[in-house]
Amino acid sequence: MAGVDLGESDTEESMAELRELARTAGAEVAGIMLQKRPSLDSATCVGSGFLKEMAEFCQNNSVNLIIFDRELSPIQMRNIENATDIRTIDRTMLILDIFAGRARSNEGKLQVELAQLKYMLPRLTGKGIEMSRLGGGIGTRGPGETKLETDRRHIRNRIDALKEKLSDVAKQRGRQRERRRRDGIVTVAIVGYTNAGKSTLLNALTDAGVLSEDMLFATLDPTARALELPSGSNVMLVDTVGFIRRLPHHLIEAFKSTLEEAVQADIILNVCDGSSPVFRDHLAITNNLLAELGAGSKPIITVINKIDATDRDNVLGVDGVKISAKNREGFDELLSAIEEALPVKKTRAEFLFPFSDIGQSALVRDNGTIFSERYTGEGLLVDCLIDAITAERLKSYLKK
Repeated sequence: MAGVDLGESDTEESMAELRELARTAGAEVAGIMLQKRPSLDSATCVGSGFLKEMAEFCQNNSVNLIIFDRELSPIQMRNIENATDIRTIDRTMLILDIFAGRARSNEGKLQVELAQLKYMLPRLTGKGIEMSRLGGGIGTRGPGETKLETDRRHIRNRIDALKEKLSDVAKQRGRQRERRRRDGIVTVAIVGYTNAGKSTLLNALTDAGVLSEDMLFATLDPTARALELPSGSNVMLVDTVGFIRRLPHHLIEAFKSTLEEAVQADIILNVCDGSSPVFRDHLAITNNLLAELGAGSKPIITVINKIDATDRDNVLGVDGVKISAKNREGFDELLSAIEEALPVKKTRAEFLFPFSDIGQSALVRDNGTIFSERYTGEGLLVDCLIDAITAERLKSYLKK
């Protein structure tokens, strides 16, 4: 594994994550090489001397793959491979490979393929630009150029087809969310850094049976399960894909319909691994991503997990619910926190407004969701979802 230290505060943590990503992908890490530089080299990302050191290390240790903790340009990747004679991939390619191996549902597979193709397309384009610079057409004509154009066209067509399929999936998800909203179902999304124990928490609270492993991105496909709170209220608990620093934008865009489960949720549980020495950074990264996705204004409950595996002093002073999903510790406090964050309870009702009082129906429009309204011989009949306070004000018009 190789990286560049530009003086960023999270370099060591990012390299540690890269090691875990490599382990998750099934690779055995032979060594880590890090170069401090004021800026990235546009041609090779690192210096020429560092490349020679990498080439020697790879030869002496039978290394067959170099993984960079950066997203490399096509030219940088090609130059590094030429200098070391070792296949080279970057952080984005590694994450995409993990996602491709982890996706189980049809939607997950479509999302991963879209991200992979979007990553691949500019790299094909880069080869085309390189060929065009040869000039005079010599060496650029024939089946090679034709195949490149064919590949580009095929990828673009496939991207368009995937976008259309995922758009249909997004619409279906939207209809499901609208149905839950109409039925007054409150949604609680479990989000957080990858490997924070989100799936373990979902399993412990609902017996969902979701795969949970001590690996990054153990689950990609969102799972929704009903959860009954101590008061008897029911909420829908939704597990989502984990976040990570420098999450490739290809994945954020491809998994937009999945991430919308968090954006559209009524309550968000930001789960972190309290045993990690940088769990505060993980909380901040997740909160920043939620804000970028437009969910920053939602009620967010900080959940510090794995307290069974950490020194309690490590989490002192952090405002949040401390739990152990593995040992089911702290669940009473967590469920109480969810109940306190519940939005105003709404119920479905029918009101009949006489013609003389039709103006009162404006209260329903302002404070509720109308499913249907029609005029009868007695007045205006409105079928709606309404909060208890407004329903009490209009109880004289309540039909059922």
